[in-house]
Amino acid sequence: MNQTIHCSVSSCRHHGGQNNCQLDAIDVRPNCNCHSGKCDESMCGSYDKK
Repeated sequence: MNQTIHCSVSSCRHHGGQNNCQLDAIDVRPNCNCHSGKCDESMCGSYDKK
């Protein structure tokens, strides 16, 4: 399966041109004590600051 990971977090070390993530896979983790059912409930666990 060919998969593309889009990311607009330019402060991440893995952020490439045209909002593409340069990793082959990402780890999505839940935010602690957040059960809102909204987008703030999870985050990218593969984030690495530039």
